[in-house]
Amino acid sequence: MIRWFLTTFIAVAILSGAQPWLRKLGLGRLPGDVTLRLFGREYPLPFMSTLVLSMALSLIVRSL
Repeated sequence: MIRWFLTTFIAVAILSGAQPWLRKLGLGRLPGDVTLRLFGREYPLPFMSTLVLSMALSLIVRSL
């Protein structure tokens, strides 16, 4: 279970860094994606986008 938690944390960190580029594709604005605004800064937490990309990558890997 700790592996899945670590994998999800890493995926969220990567997606948070790629947020401006992914918004152009429509990811990061799905229901379940959270954006926190604290002290004039914006912190995106793309939970649903992470799940969608994870499922897509899983399907790609299984088909290989």
